[in-house]
Amino acid sequence: MPLFAYSAVDAKGKTHQGTLEANSASDAAAAVKKQGMFPTNIAETAAENAKAKGKGSSFKLSFGGGGTGTGKVPAKILTVFTRQLSTLISAGLPLLRSLRTLGKQEKNPNLRKIMASLAESVEGGTTFSEALAQHPKAFNKLYVNMVKAGELGGVLEVVLTRLAEFAEKSQRIRGKVTSAMVYPLVVLTIAVGIVTFLMLFIVPKFEAIFKDMLGGRPLPMITQIIMDLSRFIQGNFPLIAGMITVAVFAIRFSLRLPGVSTAVDEYKLKLPLFGDMLTKTSVARFSRTLGTLVSSGVPILQALQITRDTAGNARVSSAIENIHDNVKEGESMVSPMEASRIFPPMVVSMVQVGEETGQLPDMLTKVADVFEEEVDTAVAGLTSLLEPVMIVMLALIVGTIVVALFLPLITIIQDLTAGGG
Repeated sequence: MPLFAYSAVDAKGKTHQGTLEANSASDAAAAVKKQGMFPTNIAETAAENAKAKGKGSSFKLSFGGGGTGTGKVPAKILTVFTRQLSTLISAGLPLLRSLRTLGKQEKNPNLRKIMASLAESVEGGTTFSEALAQHPKAFNKLYVNMVKAGELGGVLEVVLTRLAEFAEKSQRIRGKVTSAMVYPLVVLTIAVGIVTFLMLFIVPKFEAIFKDMLGGRPLPMITQIIMDLSRFIQGNFPLIAGMITVAVFAIRFSLRLPGVSTAVDEYKLKLPLFGDMLTKTSVARFSRTLGTLVSSGVPILQALQITRDTAGNARVSSAIENIHDNVKEGESMVSPMEASRIFPPMVVSMVQVGEETGQLPDMLTKVADVFEEEVDTAVAGLTSLLEPVMIVMLALIVGTIVVALFLPLITIIQDLTAGGG
């Protein structure tokens, strides 16, 4: 009987490795499940013997960014799929038929392939959560584990509805925060574009006019500065463009380094204007994710691990890791939350009450609702503040150049008027 090496995760999220004998990879996976663990990788150790027989077999489930399966699916399309699947199952349709029904009408080619693969796996006896785990780029840990909890509890349609609601709220809050942060960058990009155009094409023409009409007389200081700057940009434009390009790539590369990304994430939470909004967004995301997972039946330690992995900020992830370690030791979530200085006292108090009364999921959901409203208010206030500031800044930059160009024109007009008189 072939020997299989396996890696598996237990209910507490701890990884186990070992070997066992089985007729096939599927039988090996079933044996691992009987031990109360979820297999993440199973491969036949006697690979050469399997090749000689012409039937090498393996079983692999990947989590996170890489792994098997097809590519990513846009979040909005995935949310619609989740909502539709929940509706069909709630109406009494079996899971397999629901998947095939949705697959026939799906327009996104990637999701259509994934649904066909899911249907094939489910028809072959694989559980829905295991089938989802084979497509980690489309379905993250949160999605897979919530579906698994729904299967175990017999409430798959309820969990799918929660997943759809969670995704919709996450997309809404993320979209608002992104738009608030992108707005200044868009205005700044427009300002740089306008200034570059003026310096490269408009200012040189005025410089030629001034040279002819003023007869060598000195230009006003502000005009001379603009002219010198224009000549510098013209003479070094390829170098400047190259330096900017290199700087952009260098920044993008450095942000991938763990130490740099952690420092940047910590600095983001301290930014003026944006820091408070980003902190509230992180608290809302933590509360919504953890509350949704726990209310769906995912064990608290596993839920904290998933919440940590989907936090989106290294500083927040580190704080959640400390909470996880505290809970693993049988202690409360409260003390590491206070020590992190990320979670406001109100949040800590509500979590404490939730732990004491056994209503932690409800309390986390209420915290998420409150902070999502605060983020909405913060985004609206920030946008209304930034709009006039950015417009004034753009007007000052362009206005300075225009004034610098028109000051010598006044002298030229006066000379022409005097000569005509």
